[in-house]
Amino acid sequence: MQVLEFLAAPFALAILLVGIHAYLGLHVLKREVIFVDISLSQVAALGSAVSLFFVHDGESIALSLGLSLAFCLATSFILALLRHYEKSTSQEALIGMTYALSSGALILVADKLPHGAEHLKEALIGNILFVTWPQVFQTLVIYAIIGVIHWFFRKQFWKASAGEKGMFWWDFLFYFLFGIVITFSTRHAGVLVVFSILVAPAALASRFFSSAKRIGSCLTLAWLAGVVGIGLAFLLSYYLDLPSGASIVCTLTGLFFLTLFVRPKKLQA
Repeated sequence: MQVLEFLAAPFALAILLVGIHAYLGLHVLKREVIFVDISLSQVAALGSAVSLFFVHDGESIALSLGLSLAFCLATSFILALLRHYEKSTSQEALIGMTYALSSGALILVADKLPHGAEHLKEALIGNILFVTWPQVFQTLVIYAIIGVIHWFFRKQFWKASAGEKGMFWWDFLFYFLFGIVITFSTRHAGVLVVFSILVAPAALASRFFSSAKRIGSCLTLAWLAGVVGIGLAFLLSYYLDLPSGASIVCTLTGLFFLTLFVRPKKLQA
């Protein structure tokens, strides 16, 4: 009972993270922009770090969240705009350079902060074990709204992810919503954890199902892999006294690598 009480809120938030990120992960794999998540997460972390120049001891959560969201959404708009120049410049290269730029800037900013090293560590692996129920409910409302939008316009979003022409504004809306999700996810879970939750379950499921033909089955398997992996990570973290964020990263990516020893016959219909 003590374990359940301690892990209830963090596990509930982790379920929410898996719920929306596993779905977005399928879009990311379809778009072949694997590192867009970690780049936007790093940009969000940079915005949070910059906010510390204007507040003391985390007095203003609103400012931190606002700057993270502003940085993330501006970058999302630029990525959507630059997708139309893929023939001359690889979008993956642009995303990689975005990550490098934001990482370098984050280190420069953290170097001037009183507790810069602690902020860098939290930016990478988060502090999910100390999440509160109000934060869980806030995240639930935001993710639910974004989930409903994706449901109603799912055909348009999939066409945009498939690279069909004339879909700029759907590209922009996708990255806009993606940026909002990343901002809130990174705040609680950190860059590496969010990246692992986004990519690992979706990549694992895509080895067994064709996301283009059986999106529902692929998504269900991604959700299952994410929940099992995070549940195992929390138990290991609690009983072995390990950092929860790092445990989630290693468990989810470890599950994916284990599937590489299996040769599945991908189901198409």
